[in-house]
Amino acid sequence: MLTIRRPNQPPAAPRPNRRGFLAGAGAIVVAFRLEAGPARAAGLEPAGIAPQPNAFVRIGADDTVTVVIKHLDMGQGNTTGLATILADELGADWSRVRTAFAPADAKLYANLLMGPIQGTGGSTAVANSWVQLRKAGAAAREMLVAAAAFQWKVPVAEITVAEGVVRHAPSNRQARFGELAASAATLPVPAEPRLKDPSEWRLIGQKVPRLDSVAKTDGSAVYALDIRRPGQVTAVIARPPRFGGTVKGFDGAQARKVPGVLDVVQVPSGVAVIARDTWSAMQGRKALTVEWDESAAETRSSEAILAEYRERAKAPGLTASTRGDPGAALKGAAKVIEAEFTFPYLAHAAMEPLNATIERAEDGGYDVHAGFQFQTVEQATMAAVLGVTPDRVRLHTHWAGGSFGRRATPTADYAAETAAVFKATGEKAPVHLVWTREDDMTGGYYRPSVLHRVRAGIDAKGAVVGWDHVMVGKSIMIGSPFEAMIVKNGIDATTVEGASDTPYALPAYRFGVHNGREGVPVLWWRSVGHSHTAHVMEVMIDDLAHAAGADPVAYRLALLTNAPRLAGVLRRAADEAGWGGAQAKGSGLGVAVHESFGSYVAMVAQVSVGQGHVKVERIVAAVDVGVAVNPDVIRAQVEGAVGFALSSVLRNRITLKDGQVQEANFDAYEPTRMSEMPRVEVHIVPSTAAPTGIGEPGVPVLAPAIANAVFAASGQRLRSLPLDLSGLKGA
Repeated sequence: MLTIRRPNQPPAAPRPNRRGFLAGAGAIVVAFRLEAGPARAAGLEPAGIAPQPNAFVRIGADDTVTVVIKHLDMGQGNTTGLATILADELGADWSRVRTAFAPADAKLYANLLMGPIQGTGGSTAVANSWVQLRKAGAAAREMLVAAAAFQWKVPVAEITVAEGVVRHAPSNRQARFGELAASAATLPVPAEPRLKDPSEWRLIGQKVPRLDSVAKTDGSAVYALDIRRPGQVTAVIARPPRFGGTVKGFDGAQARKVPGVLDVVQVPSGVAVIARDTWSAMQGRKALTVEWDESAAETRSSEAILAEYRERAKAPGLTASTRGDPGAALKGAAKVIEAEFTFPYLAHAAMEPLNATIERAEDGGYDVHAGFQFQTVEQATMAAVLGVTPDRVRLHTHWAGGSFGRRATPTADYAAETAAVFKATGEKAPVHLVWTREDDMTGGYYRPSVLHRVRAGIDAKGAVVGWDHVMVGKSIMIGSPFEAMIVKNGIDATTVEGASDTPYALPAYRFGVHNGREGVPVLWWRSVGHSHTAHVMEVMIDDLAHAAGADPVAYRLALLTNAPRLAGVLRRAADEAGWGGAQAKGSGLGVAVHESFGSYVAMVAQVSVGQGHVKVERIVAAVDVGVAVNPDVIRAQVEGAVGFALSSVLRNRITLKDGQVQEANFDAYEPTRMSEMPRVEVHIVPSTAAPTGIGEPGVPVLAPAIANAVFAASGQRLRSLPLDLSGLKGA
């Protein structure tokens, strides 16, 4: 309940500030408790997780409003989106808004959709912070109003707040935020501040300038790779050439002779070379002699692993989802389509390579700088390596040049390595661990390779009667610290998402899964399981529509009667793309629609087909993400998803030969070129629902929309990714 003192009452005595990170002269620092009831009702807090106090805003004497960002911004723009939410409730002047990354503190900054850990992923940043940040902004606003009411001796109800100014129109008084911050900071924090009605929003839903654009344009933004500490040295690690290999022995004599090399030490993941600079460290690593123990290593090639997948797919697998009797239904079907889909391993290939810097602090603790994505996991892992409690490891999160899931490893691999190297060198100097592009491409983590096999049938009228689906792919969660939370009855929810929970009204359906057993380390990749399940579902639905002689959009709509928001984006994308219009010879339109991470996305792709060639000309997307906090960021994320995923549709794959990765850099794993980029149109469907994420949902629908467009243009069905264009015929 909101407590505001009457004008004739003195402000409460200042309380000791226990939040040193946010402390500052003349600053108002807001902390509040997110109550369990409202949080759960809004779907923002898992049951059983106690609410935690959270500190999110600092208002300085200079009128700046600093919004504390508990998530990593790796280019997706969540700093702008999250700041928008708080600033609008506060009534801030956007030109005075700043952001700061929060320290590692799960009690203050837990991701409410992940549980009691601080972390970024699953397109949850805005979704889990929506109520939280609105309350923080509203509480700060009411504290400023209360302070002004006391000073001016006027009723609270007569005071308004806008553009960073508190006003009392009847007496023609006003004050800037900075003038009121010190006195407001002494007042009790309202437990239940009034949240603005959407009609009062001035920033939410509008195109406001991104807060990071200028710094990232002029080069002043500090990324982890930019960190330089006094006396800092650089380390690179020689890792096993095959997954599962270990160091049997090494000779560092020649490496130590390389100018600039300072030391060579063994760490759990390999042999580290420490030098005065990155180039010297890399040259020293080349001079190393390492004998590897590969007795437990993965030595198969991609073809052998896929062959095992095909054999295993002959059996039903673990049942992830079932209804009706698809076997019986398929026996009575008028037409049955059988199809196989294969997907390769994929690298994350973020522009900024993995890196972190660690040093010993004056108080005996440790300061670590990196683009931290799972702060709780990374802090605990490094503390364990260093033999200290987590509070002795202070994480400083910086801008990250991409991630797509790679920085969020359950093992905190590169963070653990950083601590291990520092410990092995006797903690003599700050260590900057750097992974080269080749290190990550050939020895990192990958989107799992997956095989799907589907049998689906329709009756004489074209209606779906049965669908039998089995897939084989390695689980990301099995064997990880998250297994108990995510894996049920041997089934990893991130493996089967997007297919086991299909919104299509399929009367007889079974989805079975086999967990892959190869020794290749796998990890979530932008859109996780949806990156392959959406493709399979949408291409198969297109196949069935064609077999039924039906329009692909109309066919989908008939199966989405219980999914109105999906149907809504499908209609919008089709309308905006001019679906149903005549296409030139060799040109075609394809459609796909999918829900992921609580968001709904449809895409229509227009392609032109030549002999062994596909040109993606245009992508029309419709998205429903609830309240569109910042439409410009939403559009940018969908455009970015197209650019990111297009190369995986057309060519990219990670392949193994005798257990060794063959693609080591962008020459063999080529990103999307500007010349390949289609025209992208993004249409945001208005919604009053709570906002959801958009960092990942734009990826799953791109591939099936393109594949379906290729079929429409050529009559040839290309199912597996990347699309095999070698046999594609021209118009």
